[in-house]
Amino acid sequence: MELIINIDGASRGNPGPGASAWVIKDAKGKLIVKEGLFFKQCTNNRAEFTALKMALSKAAELGAASVKVRSDSLLLVKQFSGEYKIKNPDLKQLMSEIKLVAAKMKVSLNHVPREQNKEADLVCNLTMDDNLKVKKHFYAAAHEENISFVNTKAAEPQKMAENKPKNKKTASKPAAKKSVSKTESSEQLELFDLNNL
Repeated sequence: MELIINIDGASRGNPGPGASAWVIKDAKGKLIVKEGLFFKQCTNNRAEFTALKMALSKAAELGAASVKVRSDSLLLVKQFSGEYKIKNPDLKQLMSEIKLVAAKMKVSLNHVPREQNKEADLVCNLTMDDNLKVKKHFYAAAHEENISFVNTKAAEPQKMAENKPKNKKTASKPAAKKSVSKTESSEQLELFDLNNL
């Protein structure tokens, strides 16, 4: 089975709230999946990389033998092909994970202009808008097309216990930084199923 996939990723603030999105269709253009993933905090590059990883994972789950992926991120396309090096260690790790999934099928990743990636862009923005409760023109466009999607809430950040200092010496000490494990950081992700888009 061959699948055609459009992906997109974005961050408002870079870093800031963001989302990854993927739209999967069969070779005849029939819609199979439209999904978005929300990040409380991410960069554009992380959102783009994650979109590719999630799209390929879903394609593998669907039993695809071959996938044609389209992205409007030229950087991602060139880094996937090895033409450009990846300097960021987190993105290097993410690309390794992408390559492991990609090894399960025949994958081609091609760059397309933004105009040819509007569907994935819309899913990306709807995912962000819904989590951030921002009503923009994307909603108007969505309602015109009778778009519906699962409205899940983003995971709330863990509340730190309020510790009042007992004396002035304690008050002057800077608070120790809490390290965030990979497990904790994964709680910031929320998956949106937009199959009815």
